[in-house]
Amino acid sequence: MTAVATPTGARAAEGHFDVVVVGAGAAGMMCAAVAGKRGRRVLLIEHYHVVGEKIRISGGGRCNFTNANAGPANYLSQNPDFCRSALARYTPAHFIALVEQYGIAHHEKKLGQQFCDNSSREIIAMLKAECDLGGVAWAMPCGVDRVSVERSGFAVATSMGRAQAPSLVIATGGLTVPKIGATPFGYRVAEQFDLPVIAPRPALVPLAFAPDALDRYGDLSGVSIDVDVACAGGRFRENLLFTHRGLSGPAILQISLYWDGRTPLAIDLLPDIDAGEWLCERATSNARLDTLLADKLPKRFAQQWSIAQTAARPLRELGAQRLRVLGAQLNHWEVLPSGTLGYNKAEVTAGGVDTRQLSSRTMAAVSVPGLHFIGEVVDVTGWLGGYNFQWAWASATAAGEAV
Repeated sequence: MTAVATPTGARAAEGHFDVVVVGAGAAGMMCAAVAGKRGRRVLLIEHYHVVGEKIRISGGGRCNFTNANAGPANYLSQNPDFCRSALARYTPAHFIALVEQYGIAHHEKKLGQQFCDNSSREIIAMLKAECDLGGVAWAMPCGVDRVSVERSGFAVATSMGRAQAPSLVIATGGLTVPKIGATPFGYRVAEQFDLPVIAPRPALVPLAFAPDALDRYGDLSGVSIDVDVACAGGRFRENLLFTHRGLSGPAILQISLYWDGRTPLAIDLLPDIDAGEWLCERATSNARLDTLLADKLPKRFAQQWSIAQTAARPLRELGAQRLRVLGAQLNHWEVLPSGTLGYNKAEVTAGGVDTRQLSSRTMAAVSVPGLHFIGEVVDVTGWLGGYNFQWAWASATAAGEAV
């Protein structure tokens, strides 16, 4: 999908509109299209030179555009009930129907995850076509210099002119992947209007090993294990992937949503068995622990883990009591990360505009009539697997139907 061209020197953002939407990502395009198709005069402003970049790079280029199982339980927020209304009114089935209306081939990969068969660019093209049906006016690349309130509504001063509208929708996303245009603009607008912001943080993000763990496991990059990982109320059964800096893979990205920076992760390396009982049944064996573990776990990890526990010896030398302790450690391997790998490696930004100050039906600020916040800029963060796109579609539709 190429950028929408604007003639050099054109005042594309000049004039009066019913709605100005800032940010032409998933939520912004969806909201503009919904409002435009309701007959509203909509201006969609994007500061980056390409539209929908996060859509394009998502899902390995095939866009995990929703999850068939998406519901309130799959989202985190300081105000957990806030997402219920929008998600109930615009469901995964609604977006799947839109995708099928445009003839976009798709499939369910696993756990309800919906992917394009071909390219994520088809989703971008679909959203652009929906905006065209709604007569949406575009201004991009177009920076916003200032937002202010006037008698007639909001005035948005941009690099392409001054736009006015009674409704302003902020859909500028979070801080994730700054190299494709992420900025804190949305948070600044919220703060300008005295709306509290829950401190943003990288989420769905790989975690870094502390130095001692990096020394032990840093050479296991590429090794993957099916694990059950838990921390601070979150629990996921997915693959864990070792990297040259720490841990990644779906299990780690998911649990990063719940990690508070202080609590160790509890990783069950053998989630289908009682490891202590399994080892004790072989207590008289001459087999080495690392050799036995290699039947259940990748050989390189089995060796490193056994060495780290000073237990790379025959089972008969370890004894039943020691084997029970080792089994408990296999079912509850504690790892305290030193931190995350930051916004450049994160899928989304957690935190954002405090939803306790927003209407769950319209996404509008209670204290600032006509000002709406949607998508990632809001303090609603979904699990990995299409949930955050579904929040984008649902929150955008709620705002688009209200403005």
